Amino acid sequence: MTKLKRICVFCGSSPGSQPDYLQAAKNLGEALVERGMGLVYGGANVGTMGQIAQTVLRRGGEVIGVMPESLVNKEVAYKELQDLRVVQTMHERKALMNELSDGFVSLPGGLGTFEEFFEALAWGQLGIHTKPSGVLNVRNFYGQLLEFLDHAVAESFMQSEHRDMLLVHEDASSLLDMLENYQAPAIDKADWIKARHQENRSL
Repeated sequence: MTKLKRICVFCGSSPGSQPDYLQAAKNLGEALVERGMGLVYGGANVGTMGQIAQTVLRRGGEVIGVMPESLVNKEVAYKELQDLRVVQTMHERKALMNELSDGFVSLPGGLGTFEEFFEALAWGQLGIHTKPSGVLNVRNFYGQLLEFLDHAVAESFMQSEHRDMLLVHEDASSLLDMLENYQAPAIDKADWIKARHQENRSL
């Protein structure tokens, strides 16, 4: 089992349409503190972002927020954070969040959440890092997306080993267990691409 010091959580500036989403953010925050794991997140004080940060702070855990200056100026930054890193661009934000974290979890969210999480997952596929990535599948929020990824495997646009890199659970503590037990696949994407190319040439 790998000891993970900090988890980067991608989540939304909206609370969502159901109370379960805010509750899931709270549950994840509590689970992080119970395991002595710090939180790295987008730095906002609203939505599920604000909920998880508040939960970790109130329980005495470590919280690092990372936010572009343009969003700080729109007054969505969580000003009570002792460690708010202000960067210039979204690219810098994602790079710093990756640098500070030992794993990634996505709560339900919108386009920004999806984009940030899938970039981290893709970096794992490419071998840029070997950190675990998981989704907290509250109310089966990610169910249809998971089906789509299975479709991508069936259509040979993704390796099954890379599909299996995505850890999924509806319970926060169980998902963190999965992250701690994660082993990165020993699959070279470049070799797989070459093999698929050779298969297509032989058709």
